[in-house]
Formats: sequence, C-alpha cells, structure tokens
Amino acid sequence: MSILIPPTSLTLLLLILPPYLFFKYLFTTVRPIFTEDILGKVVVITGASSGIGERMAYEYARRGARLALVARREGRLQSVASIATLLGCKDVITIPADVSKAEDCRRFVNETINYYGRLDHLVNNAGVAPVCMFVESPDITKFVSAMDINFWGSVYPTYFAIPYLKRTKGKIIVISSVASWLPVPRLGLYSATKAAVTSFYETLRVEIGRDVGITIVTPGLTESEMTQGKFLTQRATLELDQEMRDVVMSMTPVMPAKETARAIVTGACEGAYYLTVPAWARATYYWHVFFPEVLEWCNRLLLMPGPGSTDRDTPSRKIVEALARVRQGLQPGIVDFPELNVDHSDMPYSYY
Repeated sequence: MSILIPPTSLTLLLLILPPYLFFKYLFTTVRPIFTEDILGKVVVITGASSGIGERMAYEYARRGARLALVARREGRLQSVASIATLLGCKDVITIPADVSKAEDCRRFVNETINYYGRLDHLVNNAGVAPVCMFVESPDITKFVSAMDINFWGSVYPTYFAIPYLKRTKGKIIVISSVASWLPVPRLGLYSATKAAVTSFYETLRVEIGRDVGITIVTPGLTESEMTQGKFLTQRATLELDQEMRDVVMSMTPVMPAKETARAIVTGACEGAYYLTVPAWARATYYWHVFFPEVLEWCNRLLLMPGPGSTDRDTPSRKIVEALARVRQGLQPGIVDFPELNVDHSDMPYSYY
C-alpha cells in the first residue's frame, strides 16, 4: 500500500485538481446570486463586546437582523446594543454569560428562543489569546481557560443551538484563525485551540451539513484588543503589553475589524464553507503544506531571540522600531496603545 497509494494519489490529484478548481471558481462566481436575506432573522453572537464580534453585530444590524449579544462585560454589551439599534437593528437583547460554562451557554440559547422563538445564525466568536513561550510559564495548568473559552466556548452553544438551527436551515459561523496552521512562537497554545476548533467543525459539517450550514472563518491579524496588546501572559493573567505585541506582530498588516466583519457576514450569507480574511493570508496555508521547513525557519529567524538575548530582543521587534513609518501604513491607527477600558469582572482572565 505504501508503494501503490502515493503515486496513485499524485496522479489523481494532477488529473482532478484543474477541473475541480475551475468548477469551484464558477461556484464562487454565481454564489452571490443566491445570498441569504437576513432581514428579520435572529442572530446570536458570542464575544460581542469588542473586536470582530462587536463589528459583526453592527454589520448584521445594518442588514436588519435581530440580535442576541453575548459576552461577560455587560456594560460593553449595552453600548454595542445601543449602536446596533441606531444602525437599523430590528430588535436586540443582551445576555451576560461565560461561554466556558455549559449552563451559561444553555441559558443564552434558551433565552434567545424564549424571546424570539427562533434562531437562524449562531456566531461563535468569543476567544482569548495566550501569548508566551511554553517553557517559560510557571504553571501551565492555568491556561486550561484558553481551551475552555476558545474550544468548549464554541462547542457548548453549538450543541444547544443545533435543534433550533435545523428547524430554520440556519447557519453556524465559527471564528478560528490562520494561527491554526502557522507555527508562530509564543502562540502555541492559542494555535492549538484554534486548530481544534477547525477540526471539530469540519467533522460536524459531515454530520449535519445537510441541515445546518457551517462557515469556518480563519482571520489573519485583525483590529482588536489583542492587536492593542491585550492578552494572557506567561502567568495566565490578562495584561496590556505593547512590547510583546510588537514582538509577535512585527510588520504583519492588520485588517480593520469593520472590513473583516463585513466579509464574514457576506461570506456566511453566501454559504461559504471556508473564509480567510484577508484573502492573501490563505497563501500562508500553502507554505505550511508545501514548505513547512522554510516557514519554520523564517519564524525562528524573525521571532526568536538570539543567544544571550531577552525574550523581547528579537529581529521582529527591531524591524518594527527601524521601520516605524512603514508600520503605520500597514497598521494604520489600529495598533495604538490607548487606555483600554478593561473589565476583569473579578476573574483571572477576560475575553471579547
């Protein structure tokens, strides 16, 4: 089998790939014709208090959807709800909840059904980003919360929402990340949680894809509290750290959250299976598949400190400092370091 299958698979790939890509291109071209009208439909968005979740709330509001906004920060949710109403949202409710808790997820799904009587889109967006070298964490068990929020915080609401989504032939939109395939140092735990998310929903699509549409979104760097330096440190505490942000992000372009949200909602309404925003970030996946050693070498060269240097003394940070003006063009005004309104809610972590 080891002798027969590889050449057979390669031959079939060369034969099938061109017509497959052609028909996929045709499908992408005609897909906008059949886009879903979400006027009056009910959308649940987790992690709606900031970042992509907040901007998706505004985008759905502009299209006339009715919203159920979920996050832990109640004050922020109320502000987002007020703006969504001004933008045209037909009706909006806010539900403070912790997606890492199964009972909270059951509750906000049930509250949505009790209030609206239906559910059309479930947007699993809540997330938190650990940023640290794996071996430098004094207590790795404290990062269990990252998997609880990023993975289980998506799986729990999906489980409780599926019966209602089947009734409406609804959709699940799950926010993964390009980090799910990129070996970026300091993001190992974050990448693992997002890879788990992608794998789970690919399998779930096989199981329920005839009844419920699933769009897996893999954003690149997008305007958020993380791009402003807010993430979990090696002590698993939420901190604002501009220096470490510059080490990890380097000169990577940052997508405005407004544009990302518009692309996601449009893609979901068109029934996209996969969506990478910005589109150019998908190229990194092909590097991962075909040139993994080269990708690993580049990340080690740019993002790892040299011998005898501190964790922050990396070529990536030096590039940021040397090319400050170029950086402003790639990351215009969305990686500033303002005084963020952080509500920890008396917990060791927070998320958007």
